[in-house]
Amino acid sequence: MLTDLFIKNFAIIENLHVSFGNGLNILSGETGAGKSIIIGAIQMILGGRLSSDMIRTGTDEAVVEALFDLSGQTGIMASLANSGVDCDGELLVKRVVTRSGKNRIYLNGGLSTGSILSGMARLLVNIYGQHESQSLLRPENHLALLDGYGGNGTLQAGVAALYEEYRRTCVEIRQLEDGEREAARRLDLLSFQSAEIAVAELKAGEDEELVRERQLLSHGEKLFQNSHWAFETVYGGDQTILGLLNQVHSRVAVSAAIDDTLLPVVETLQSISIQLEDIGLSLRDYAGKVEADPQRLQAVDDRINLIQTLKKKYAPSIEEIILFKEQVDRELELLLNSEQIKRDLGKTLAEIEKALLVRAAELSAKRHVAALAMKRSMEKELHELAMKNARFEVSLEALPEPKATGGEKVEFLFSSNPGETPKPLSRIASGGELSRLMLALKQVHPESDVPTLIFDEVDSGIGGAVSALVGKKLKRVSLKQQVLCITHLPQVAAFADHHYKVEKMVSGGRTTTQLASLSGEERVAEMARMLGGIKISEKTLEHAREMLEEAALDLS
Repeated sequence: MLTDLFIKNFAIIENLHVSFGNGLNILSGETGAGKSIIIGAIQMILGGRLSSDMIRTGTDEAVVEALFDLSGQTGIMASLANSGVDCDGELLVKRVVTRSGKNRIYLNGGLSTGSILSGMARLLVNIYGQHESQSLLRPENHLALLDGYGGNGTLQAGVAALYEEYRRTCVEIRQLEDGEREAARRLDLLSFQSAEIAVAELKAGEDEELVRERQLLSHGEKLFQNSHWAFETVYGGDQTILGLLNQVHSRVAVSAAIDDTLLPVVETLQSISIQLEDIGLSLRDYAGKVEADPQRLQAVDDRINLIQTLKKKYAPSIEEIILFKEQVDRELELLLNSEQIKRDLGKTLAEIEKALLVRAAELSAKRHVAALAMKRSMEKELHELAMKNARFEVSLEALPEPKATGGEKVEFLFSSNPGETPKPLSRIASGGELSRLMLALKQVHPESDVPTLIFDEVDSGIGGAVSALVGKKLKRVSLKQQVLCITHLPQVAAFADHHYKVEKMVSGGRTTTQLASLSGEERVAEMARMLGGIKISEKTLEHAREMLEEAALDLS
């Protein structure tokens, strides 16, 4: 909800700060006091058009700030996060307009854009009474309002899901049909690619093993000579290293029999002798396995070249080439079976279309019932709001075929004059009529995600008992949403949770608008002023007190 509004150098407002509360907030004051200027400032903070004419004479810039409490508004906070705006439960919107044209927008202290602000504004506040930023004036919103009223949300979601399935299946069929033009050429290419890779019989990691084998084959002669020489030198005869070591071991062993301090040396020599014997045998075995096989070397080279060719053509690694072949094979299967697949998709499409038509017809029937009920409820509410000749219609225009939203286009029609055919709201409803239309809609369908509603001119052309009824209806709406209402009628103001007086002051030859929160006798005095009369008598004050008491009793 809107908790605080700061206005500086905007029109005739020099410096103004007001804190709004939960429930029904009433703004009253003399004609011309500046109530519409306050609404204009709120529209500015919600992304309305800017003009240097808004800047107070003698100043260079106008500033409007609004603080919103978003506790519990998870959807709005998620939208802010998606737009890159940090929010911990409060949103401070600031807008600056300068004479130089350098206008700025800030969301929680960070610079932002008009498009982001406008997107947020629709979630934060709805203003009824002017022809800007009005959800009720946008026909695209009417269908959702009707479905909300009729409780058709789940059924409509089912239609949307079937339509999406229908659309997706149509795309698949169209892709198959488009592909048939190049199917033959594509089939030849894919068949060749699959066969070429299949013949190679690739194995993951094979290329690394082949490179290692080639390294061994290409140096086979050198490996054999070196290992054989090493074997002969270490192990081959009496003059080998092992033979000489055995002689050393024998002599030291004799000495150790005399001097046992040499025993550790004998043991070490024995260990070395065993190790040398193992080394010699290993060298003999290795030399016996070394091959200098030119034919095998050529075969390895050919295999490596084949793999390199495939890598250049299809993918940089064997693993990726294998994956590529799997993709090729899947596409081949699709091409080879496209006719059968297309037939199957055609059957599926027919089933989906049948289900969609049935579900859309069911939704249409419920919408027609809801439209008639909504018409009756709305006209009853409008008649109670002193619009005795008002006619409200819900137009349902059938579409050639169902869409995600259903089988019809919905638009609200309205007429306030006898003998006039109802026409679209956006073309004929005045500000006051629009306010009362929205107030009536809030009575017949109170659910809304927008936390703050502002009603301007809602009391235009009404009085007496109807005025009190308008107040009750506004109060009822304010039980679920914060409501700000500008009114000239004490019968409406009597139901306020918070009452503010807008007043124009002249000081030092300059005019400025002030706004004060009223309570106690101040509120009684303002109610008495609204009751009429140049002079406020004790009788008028008493009447005002009675009106406040009656309103309190009405709500108890």
